[in-house]
Amino acid sequence: MNKSFIALTALLVALLAADLLQAWGFWGHQRINRNAVFALPEELFHFYRSNIAYITEHAVDPDKRRYADPEEAPRHYLDVDRYVPKVPFDSLAVSWKRAVEIYSEDSLKEHGIVPWHIQLMLLRLTNAFRERNEAKILRLSAELGHYVGDAHVPLHCSSNYNGQKTGQHGIHGFWESRIPELYGDEFDYLTGSCSYIADVHEYTWDIIRESYAAHDSVLLFERQLSAVFPADRKYAYEVRGNQQVKVYSKEYAEAYHRLLNGMVERRMRKAILSVAAYWYTAWVNAGMPVMEKSEVEVAPEPVDTLLKSNVQAIHGHED
Repeated sequence: MNKSFIALTALLVALLAADLLQAWGFWGHQRINRNAVFALPEELFHFYRSNIAYITEHAVDPDKRRYADPEEAPRHYLDVDRYVPKVPFDSLAVSWKRAVEIYSEDSLKEHGIVPWHIQLMLLRLTNAFRERNEAKILRLSAELGHYVGDAHVPLHCSSNYNGQKTGQHGIHGFWESRIPELYGDEFDYLTGSCSYIADVHEYTWDIIRESYAAHDSVLLFERQLSAVFPADRKYAYEVRGNQQVKVYSKEYAEAYHRLLNGMVERRMRKAILSVAAYWYTAWVNAGMPVMEKSEVEVAPEPVDTLLKSNVQAIHGHED
């Protein structure tokens, strides 16, 4: 495999990954993880505060891995409308083992598994605390924060995740990236201290219920706004890096933000508090080990094998 082919492949994978970034975008995910640190009780705060740079930077690792790992994508969403209202919500909100028995693993992965994956990640983090493996704790905490953040996004609970079924293509990034990037600095991130999650299963599924309940409004308000807003002022062009890209105009974004009446901020605040709660719950369930107040060096996970297999899949051949 020559160097130019490798470079082209790396660029292709990077562009594809950037094009399909899910949930809050890099800015939003990093802001959620960072602020979750300040919602922790004192016993955990100092450890996470000492490593806040890692927790913040690596909040986006699962999105970066989407094209290197074929198992990654379903972990970010759940198409609730593939099941509800055909079946009651309570029939969907079951354990992973029971869900596989009812729907099959292939079907579940086709329509997303985020609530079950959150609970799996919590168990892994709990074990890392028991082992006192600080590097593993940080890695799992950063990634668990990502999946919890995803679950708080209404369109991550709908098969119409990007408005593709209703002529609203692009609304995915509009709600969860464009709005936070424009107005996120004005949001109130002081959530108070998190609490222990007594019933992880119910807590996780309550997040999904809340997100699913909001997804209709996300779509409806944009559709109503688009019907009355001057078409020639809906979009604008901005320079991103070395490229000029088409985006929703600031004027249109402001009008949509007003219609949402603080929804994005509320979901982000809830995500921050929830991320901290999962971290805290894992620590408590592990026996509340004493955590050092020092920065931990975390070695990057190897991804060469996964990336190589993905590249081969894209190009349809091997070395």
